[in-house]
Amino acid sequence: MTYCVGMMLDRGLVLMSDTRTNSGVDNISIFRKMNSWSVPGERIIAVMTAGNLATTQGVISQLEERNKAISERHNSLLEADSMFQVATIVGKLLRETIAQCRNENASEEASTPSFTASMIVAGQIKGMEPRLFLIYPEGNFIEAGFDTPFFQIGETKYGRPIILRGYHHDMSFEDAVKLLMVSFDSTIKANLSVGLPLDLMVIERDNFEPTHKRRIGVDDPYYRAVSVGWSESLKLAFESLPDYTFFQGKDG
Repeated sequence: MTYCVGMMLDRGLVLMSDTRTNSGVDNISIFRKMNSWSVPGERIIAVMTAGNLATTQGVISQLEERNKAISERHNSLLEADSMFQVATIVGKLLRETIAQCRNENASEEASTPSFTASMIVAGQIKGMEPRLFLIYPEGNFIEAGFDTPFFQIGETKYGRPIILRGYHHDMSFEDAVKLLMVSFDSTIKANLSVGLPLDLMVIERDNFEPTHKRRIGVDDPYYRAVSVGWSESLKLAFESLPDYTFFQGKDG
């Protein structure tokens, strides 16, 4: 399982992903799910992935090859005219990769794992606005906006309420990172298939390289402080709520 979040703010974009992959409880490993490419002063593009590892890594590998090969420049993220075209390229490649994987394994038993995957594409090209897209396995996509300012993929349900209650479009990058830390901590506590380390990237508007980028490990002091502080705050909030009683009046 996976948990990735892409968040759009007035100041730019904040992205975070976990790194845990698993094929059962006895086969757990670490694998990067956030990849990025930049041309200083001209563009920055990031892709986060969730789903079948063979599928997602197949897509990322092909994107890397296209960025390097002169003959594939028309399909390269580094040559696309807009972030919409970037999302179109990634979506088409994801759809084709899933179809290829299914065709190659069509003769195998029904227990063959699903090759489905989804992706978050984020970035900015010079002269245009920062943009954020959610790519579905079918290759189609939707874009973040005022009503949907963030996207999640993977194990989304545990961390979503945190973001819904804490997010605001004009919050600082620092507060956004703190909010995502809480969202990821809540998810990790609830689901063993999501785990540390986490990859974090902050992309400031009109700054075509990562403003802040780091990996957050198990011993990271800030993450540990947030995790402990959030747990203690929840206990205090719970204890401060009015007590329930079985005798609340004549009809109680």
